[in-house]
Amino acid sequence: MSVNFDKYLAQINKEPSVVELIPDWMQGRAGFGGIVAALVFESMRKQLSQPVPVRCLQISFVGPVDSSPLEVSAEVLREGKSVSHVVGKGVQDGQVKVLIQGSFGASRESAIHVAAEPLVLTGGVDQTQKLSYIKDMIPEFTKHFDFRYLTKFPFAGSDETSLEGYVRFSEEPESVSEAHLLGLIDAWPPTTLPMMKKLCMASSLSWTVEFIQPYQAPRGDEYIGYKADIVDSQDGYAYARAKVANDKGELIAISQQTVTHFG
Repeated sequence: MSVNFDKYLAQINKEPSVVELIPDWMQGRAGFGGIVAALVFESMRKQLSQPVPVRCLQISFVGPVDSSPLEVSAEVLREGKSVSHVVGKGVQDGQVKVLIQGSFGASRESAIHVAAEPLVLTGGVDQTQKLSYIKDMIPEFTKHFDFRYLTKFPFAGSDETSLEGYVRFSEEPESVSEAHLLGLIDAWPPTTLPMMKKLCMASSLSWTVEFIQPYQAPRGDEYIGYKADIVDSQDGYAYARAKVANDKGELIAISQQTVTHFG
């Protein structure tokens, strides 16, 4: 039985929660990092005494999450008048598998106001190629997403050092919360994979996401624009920085990942 993203998020309470990923949320033997990060973030968000906008998440994928029970928990390190710091983790068999440090900050008056520049992609959704699921070539979890590529697919031997396109959930949520957005961002493959000429393994080591606030949740049926650029790639490690926007091109998040690849 398929379990969509919302049903997993609904399992998270303020108290430690236990979830199990079913096969169609896996990538090989490991769970999809985007949903694991979203579950831990959901626990973190619920620890605060009052809602405060999330400003930044620093995510470390310490080890692969498998299909056995995963305990998700979080604690507030400091809850200040403006800024609060929360740490969350996912634990399996006594081992930390994912660790997130989050900074939440209430709005305050400031003399500085610089609006984010809109994200301009090389084409609209009608100019893209849809990525179809291919067994044993594309991870199982991708069946939950509707990918539209403006640049080349993974393992196409591309010369481009950027990745562009649009994505949304196959089963649309009512709206795209920050937790949903984590899933949509991490669903994209590492930016180096389209440059590869043959199948190879790759995984995220660390991931930083900064949210543009106030966050206006996109509609569930809205395609989310994405453009990632490789900053540097050597010795099997790559650093990529991405911008994420709603369907009007308005920036809603900035993402940076450190990726290791074997090939």
